[in-house]
Amino acid sequence: MHLTRRDILRSGAALGTAALASRALAAPQRYFMPHSFIERNPKAVFIRRTSVAHKMDAEAKRNEGLKLARLIFVGSDRPGIPIDNRIVLKPNATSVSPRGRPAEELFGTGTDPQFYEGLVAGMKELGLTRFTFVDSTSYASWNLRGLLDINDRLGIVTQDPERRERHLREGWETTWSAVPEGVVFKRIPHYAPVNEPGTWLLNIAKWKAHGMGLTLTVKNEQGLVAHPFTTFCGGWPSILSSSDVVKSEVNPRVEELVNGSLERHRKLGYSRYDTGGGRSNGNVLRPIEQELWAQKTCDNMSVLKTGLAMIEGIYGRDGDGFNVGTDYLTNMVMFGKDKFRVDLVGIWLGGHEPGNLHLYRIAKERGLSDTFNPWEVPVYEWTDDGPVARKLTDFPRTPLKTVYLPREGEPALHMLDEPFDYDRHKV
Repeated sequence: MHLTRRDILRSGAALGTAALASRALAAPQRYFMPHSFIERNPKAVFIRRTSVAHKMDAEAKRNEGLKLARLIFVGSDRPGIPIDNRIVLKPNATSVSPRGRPAEELFGTGTDPQFYEGLVAGMKELGLTRFTFVDSTSYASWNLRGLLDINDRLGIVTQDPERRERHLREGWETTWSAVPEGVVFKRIPHYAPVNEPGTWLLNIAKWKAHGMGLTLTVKNEQGLVAHPFTTFCGGWPSILSSSDVVKSEVNPRVEELVNGSLERHRKLGYSRYDTGGGRSNGNVLRPIEQELWAQKTCDNMSVLKTGLAMIEGIYGRDGDGFNVGTDYLTNMVMFGKDKFRVDLVGIWLGGHEPGNLHLYRIAKERGLSDTFNPWEVPVYEWTDDGPVARKLTDFPRTPLKTVYLPREGEPALHMLDEPFDYDRHKV
């Protein structure tokens, strides 16, 4: 399928109204769904190669999002996801002020806004109209890359991220979920309409490095959690010295469980549990902070159901997720129904060994994932003609250096590429 001049014109500034064209005019549909091949292969990860010559080519990026939506989302008269469901959109909306750097150099801190725009416009062609943008960062951050303008243009409701404690207690625009066998939390609040009946979650993460390794689809859903609960990386103070509303939802056994888990992992000899931590964004990240973050993240994952998880990698980024880092044109989008498996592929293609990142092993320990071995994940390339079986090694790797748990004498930006014995450590 080749883009025509009409496609290109339709993907520009008039995307919000032009999305009523093509598929939506053909016949009204009552349902939509991801492509049937995706539904039949929930454990697979799909990779779409994009063709963008420069990361600031807005038109090309919009077209890639539009084309991908047309390839992987379909309308149907048969039961699927009702067309009037509320679609929760979760891009990585992080943006940072330039602080002496050109804004263009910091575009990779979050999901590309034009790709997001094209993707949603393609979904609107199916007749979808009820979209809600949810992210726990601030309005000021969203404005830096034009996300609010895009939402206004496409008729996307923008959920207010600010919450007072009484809003949480009273459940105002907040959905509380009980955590089954929670390690840190008994309950977690999310911004409405997350987790409400009649909703479907589309996770559009960014391919970038961060203090937690690579911040991909699993971490991206941390931004669905309402303030002040969304502070997952704050260590013990974010739990034990936090506000009363947070402390009231903390598992009374949290110290015993988390400290015990950390000691068990140290004894098993997993990578980097002997490090002193590293400095990122003004915070010292030690193994105990990583352990707490992973357990909080798993608590969150245990209550969220994701319709489709995606990593936008038209350009990737190394660094700490904020001001430190460089963007690289990489021209890939990864997606699938299993967000842990999508992340494993993203980690490996980012040059790292997934077994060296604590979160994914802990997720398997807790029964949230059935593997942390990237070689157990079926991989397909999604071409213009559909999915084609590939090997992971058929795709280029881009080393995205991270600040995650540096060893003594190791550069602040480094790789987590030490060999990992997946046969020995089955968890």
